[in-house]
Amino acid sequence: MDPELEAFIPLFPKADLTDPVTERKNFAALAAAAPVPDTADMEIEDRMVPADPEVAVRIYRPHGAQAAIIWLHGGGFVMGDLDTEHPWAIRVADGSGAVVISVGYRLAPEHPFPAALDDVYTVLTWTAEHAAELGIDPARIAVGGHSAGAGLAAAVTLRARDEQGPPIRFQLLNQPSLDDRQETWSQRHFTDTPWMNRDKVTAAWRHYLGSAPATPYAAPARAGDLSGLPPAYIATAEFCPSRDEDIAYALRLLQAGVSVELHQWPGTFHGSQAILSAEVSQRQIAELGAALRRALAE
Repeated sequence: MDPELEAFIPLFPKADLTDPVTERKNFAALAAAAPVPDTADMEIEDRMVPADPEVAVRIYRPHGAQAAIIWLHGGGFVMGDLDTEHPWAIRVADGSGAVVISVGYRLAPEHPFPAALDDVYTVLTWTAEHAAELGIDPARIAVGGHSAGAGLAAAVTLRARDEQGPPIRFQLLNQPSLDDRQETWSQRHFTDTPWMNRDKVTAAWRHYLGSAPATPYAAPARAGDLSGLPPAYIATAEFCPSRDEDIAYALRLLQAGVSVELHQWPGTFHGSQAILSAEVSQRQIAELGAALRRALAE
């Protein structure tokens, strides 16, 4: 493991997701301790997207931005919100120069699948329909996120393709949660890795799926056909249970004719980019913004 990251491992809480309400509070406290970047060069606006129920979004608009990304926070489908994602949404907007539309999707277990996906699809459709009002090019809309949010981003590209929904220019998937089956080498062997481990992954999927069987819209790795999806940037962490399913998904996308950039970050663990003092974390965050900037260029 990267020595700069290893020093921080004792500070990471041993969350197990058995009590989602308590873990949300702990996650919020951890996120509140993260430094917030300067926002002098961007406008930030909270909006409610009309739906039943309404979906809260926070829009980050860098000066002169004309492209956008629907951005989805991590948290195992059960934690996280617009506030916990605030520092990271700023960094994505600043690094890419794109409008970031951060989505406050509904959380499990109170709202199991497909509630979160429905919220994300609602925001995608609203963004495309209101592109002129939002000042963005409807042909330059991406989706992306961290962890569970990245899994939702992958799922929404499948749904948009199948339902002939709004065109999606690009998918930015950082350590996505894609496969509920937990059959890969990394899922079977990373039982005690920092922040995310096998038991926590199991609990997250149990909360998210509820009593419903997993479908490709819940777990995109289950999709039989990956053709016709938008180009992708997929980032994986070496000591992450999701590592191997993410790499396998990237290879399957390539074999389906989808352009993919895959970056496996050595010495890192799931979510370790939150340790901002580490040089590898700085490179990870910069690369997310740079990949999005390249993908959404005119």
